[in-house]
Amino acid sequence: MGLRFMEHILILTHDPEGTRDWFCDNLGFRNGYHPEFGFPVYWLYIGDQDVVHIGKARHSNHQDTYLRTPSDKENDDYSAGGAMGSGRIDHVCFNCENINEFIERLTRNGVTFSERKAHNSDLYQLFMREPINGIKVELNFSAEEAVKAGRVPSWTDAGAAAGATAGATADTNAAANASAEATANK
Repeated sequence: MGLRFMEHILILTHDPEGTRDWFCDNLGFRNGYHPEFGFPVYWLYIGDQDVVHIGKARHSNHQDTYLRTPSDKENDDYSAGGAMGSGRIDHVCFNCENINEFIERLTRNGVTFSERKAHNSDLYQLFMREPINGIKVELNFSAEEAVKAGRVPSWTDAGAAAGATAGATADTNAAANASAEATANK
């Protein structure tokens, strides 16, 4: 017995279409095939794998019945309670490549993000909030790729010692990295 990989996450939201569009437009997911459940859903794909499932919170009793499992308590209302923000799960993370393509897309779309070199790790991370539900999204890249791309983190685990904050915007990121990007793109 052993875990092999994470299959998917399910986001229950009051705006499934907006949530779908944000993940597709900003992170490059592809909206694709899903079985018929009798209630509206979207399945978003990375390559051939469905990774993010999206449904409407409190859509119907049929949906609530379908999603309920024997381990749920009788009065659990997870579909409504879990629809706003990231109170149950702090964030979702995706392993990525082509950091500059992501930075360009996020900046072009006006997505606020911060970036850092993870402490004691070979990871370089981008963090942002999906604005419809408040879900924190983490994108992990190899630190080696980030260095080759000339990235300069807007904050580090040392944070205050470097004078940076976790609330950096895409504009701040772009300004901090402008000369490094120019050098990397030569």
